[in-house]
Amino acid sequence: MNPARPASPEIVRTKIVATLGPASRSEEAIRGLVDAGVDVFRLNMAHGSVEEHAESLARIRRVAEELSRPVGVLADLAGPKIRLGELPGGAVDLVEGEHVSFVRGTEAHGPGEFTVTYEPLVDELSVGDSVMLADGTISLVVAERNHDHVRCRVIQGGTVRSRQGVNLPGVRLSVAAMSAADWQHAEWAAAAGVDFVSLSFVRSAVEVKLLKELLRTRGSLARVVAKIEKREAIENLDSIVEAADAVMVARGDLGVETDVASMPMVQKRIIRACQRYQKPVIVATQMLDSMQHARRPTRAEATDVANAILDGADACMLSGETAIGEHPRLVVQMMRRIASETEKQYLADRWRYMEGRFMAERGSAGVPVQEFLPAPEFLVEGLHPITQAVVDGASRIAGELDAKLFVVASKSGLTAIARSKRRGAVPTVGLSDNLATLRQMSLYWGVTPLAGAAAGDTAALLEHVCSWGLAQGRLQRGDRILLVAGSGFGTGGHNMALVHEV
Repeated sequence: MNPARPASPEIVRTKIVATLGPASRSEEAIRGLVDAGVDVFRLNMAHGSVEEHAESLARIRRVAEELSRPVGVLADLAGPKIRLGELPGGAVDLVEGEHVSFVRGTEAHGPGEFTVTYEPLVDELSVGDSVMLADGTISLVVAERNHDHVRCRVIQGGTVRSRQGVNLPGVRLSVAAMSAADWQHAEWAAAAGVDFVSLSFVRSAVEVKLLKELLRTRGSLARVVAKIEKREAIENLDSIVEAADAVMVARGDLGVETDVASMPMVQKRIIRACQRYQKPVIVATQMLDSMQHARRPTRAEATDVANAILDGADACMLSGETAIGEHPRLVVQMMRRIASETEKQYLADRWRYMEGRFMAERGSAGVPVQEFLPAPEFLVEGLHPITQAVVDGASRIAGELDAKLFVVASKSGLTAIARSKRRGAVPTVGLSDNLATLRQMSLYWGVTPLAGAAAGDTAALLEHVCSWGLAQGRLQRGDRILLVAGSGFGTGGHNMALVHEV
């Protein structure tokens, strides 16, 4: 064991999700983003046509095949987002203390009247409810309600524009989790072979399960990502995390629906819940927002990305930075640099921690603890407890032997999740002969997807990994590898940990 050994700076474990848009939809731009470090591309179904998204997906697949690199694709459903209707001249200035009204229908009949895309709004608001516009920068409170309209007083003014979002913190709405457009987009994603489908404005586990059922009945193996951005989601957090395949901390609307001052601790709470249930978690929104125009992030933004990684995020997501920003490739390179520097210190601290535990426990025949993050309280659905035990035991062995690679042979990718969520210091390779599994592994912290047989001849598996590792500069002669695989243990089970010297 060599606790002082630093992590290789070339290996970045935190995954990067990048949103495609007008600034990055071309095949050349996609290739540049993959080269810069993007692991998963997000297709924002709230913007653009299905035809445009289909072409983006085709381009991503072509680039991934050309570069021989598994790249995931996430279709992000818009969800029941409430938006303003059209405003006179496209924008209206609201002044603190004045009154405005939300009216029924699709047409406003006078100044100070607004329409919205959600017809029952007038019925479901009550006196005293808060209404937030323009990403929370404009605040109203309901002062009066009757059959035809809701009259609100402006608490914090500003300029509001046509089609901007409306947030209703604390108001329980009857709107369905998925609109007709969301159903159509989900069906397209299933037919197109998209790897992840995210559900916006989740309020309960039932909504997550309905989307999973829709995808399964259409033959899709896509993983469902629950976006946490409503107060109801925080109230039902454990059941939602348990039902989902992955989770997104969607800080844009979440920071409006909840007190923005509580956002840092809410983020930590969500990430901790994902650790308990072994679910990958993405932290999103305004991570490097200033780089939509600037060539460098603010110091606060760089710190935000680093803290998300230290909290336990598996991936960080870029939105407008890559969709409409001026420097898409540069912003991905910057996020990768921040992740690299954060991980180097994080892992160096872990080696010192392990060394201290090793020295303290050696006299009592103890062994060092391999992970900082706590053991999960619940196994991910489909993972055998023996497999979890083998992964945890092998992780400790890999640390003691200063192994250079931890190899997981997995058909479904579940064992790779089990390894990923323990934040093993030894770099992990996820080996599979299933392309969909490899693309989904692209979201898992610390896991490098590698095409190859997930089961069968152990000697052939090791030869394949060693050849790849030597060619990539990941291995040298004499290095040790830890392989976790199954041997006569049934479908998907892993009951073998094998140490191999290159």
